[in-house]
Amino acid sequence: MELKRVVVTGFGAITPLGRNAQEYWENLVKGESGAAPITLFDATNFKTKFACEVKNFDPLQYFEKKEAKKMDRNTQFGMVAAREAVSHSRIMEDNVDKNRVGVIWGSGIGGLETFETEVLGWANTDIPRFNPFFIPKMIADITPGHISIEYGFHGPNYTTVSACASSANAIIDSKMLIQLGKADVIVCGGSEAAITASGVGGFNAMMALSTRNDDPKTASRPFDKDRDGFVLGEGAGCIILEEFEHAKKRGATIYAELTGGGMSADAYHMTAPHPEGLGAYLVMKNCLEDAGVTADEVDHINMHGTSTPLGDIAESNAISKLLGEHAYDIQINSTKSMTGHLLGAAGVIEAIAALGTIINGIVPPTINHFTDDENIDSRLNFTFNHAVKKNVNIAMSNTFGFGGHNACVLFKKLE
Repeated sequence: MELKRVVVTGFGAITPLGRNAQEYWENLVKGESGAAPITLFDATNFKTKFACEVKNFDPLQYFEKKEAKKMDRNTQFGMVAAREAVSHSRIMEDNVDKNRVGVIWGSGIGGLETFETEVLGWANTDIPRFNPFFIPKMIADITPGHISIEYGFHGPNYTTVSACASSANAIIDSKMLIQLGKADVIVCGGSEAAITASGVGGFNAMMALSTRNDDPKTASRPFDKDRDGFVLGEGAGCIILEEFEHAKKRGATIYAELTGGGMSADAYHMTAPHPEGLGAYLVMKNCLEDAGVTADEVDHINMHGTSTPLGDIAESNAISKLLGEHAYDIQINSTKSMTGHLLGAAGVIEAIAALGTIINGIVPPTINHFTDDENIDSRLNFTFNHAVKKNVNIAMSNTFGFGGHNACVLFKKLE
């Protein structure tokens, strides 16, 4: 059978850089940092006292009080991003067949704040008293459930969980289902809200987080010699994927075509990347093959680039190996230098950033570069510190997760 084409007809975001996709993009281009001292809990005694929070988020601006109490912060973010994307795509105004609209969502952890609150509440009493919404608020798959309930979407509906690759896997699953004719439209993306005591404490125990408490705004510094770990972020992103002919028929605005989706496993270690970047190389190779494009056609790669000592080197080596001399001709970047690491939502917000390069002809910077790392090829153009205007026809985005899960998506300007 001939696979159907898949295009992007809408997107939405709520991130540490802005509470909608436009604000997010504008602050990416400006090179703004979303890092600041933690306000969501008392971090006085924690090794890391800062993060990239969604600023001044008030759920009551978006939900009735009764509804807000039924959702973890993770789901609230997901709903906000999905509402923006659905509105942007105009699928409701065009009366699409809701039985053919799915929702596939990614979340690495789910309702961590809910779990923490409920368990701590019980720990201080002898009577096991729990909120009846404890389990529904906590489970990672509840977000696509809420989205489908709000709009009446009866198509495929589930959550992908692959740690930090979760929402990239949601995009790839959505692409494949549309290609196979299982849906006309899929609302896909991911959300995460892990800036809690247990989230920060857990990552601190792994020595994964930056502890640059004296200067939070420069703490996320991918590819810099003095990087010391990632900065935890939170938020959500959503992309509306649609079958090409279906989008054309309803006169939708098409922003790009999603032509490639690659997946691989490091099969090496629970948390450390393969030292030679094998999984990263394979996932990008698989993505190019899926898209039917060659390495020398790529204009831009949004890297996973977490600002960790091992990960940044492995991914850079993989790009050099895959693209050869062409690697030095393209703009690559890590927007995590600004947003921090949104864990399960990282894949989709970075896919939206990659889409932005195609739509706007500008590549956001990798900020906070001060000192070259002799272990990273300095000939690679990481778009350090300033955005660069560039006509981008093909953009890729990498997302890798604990467990060795790797996912890569490729967008192409529609011809």
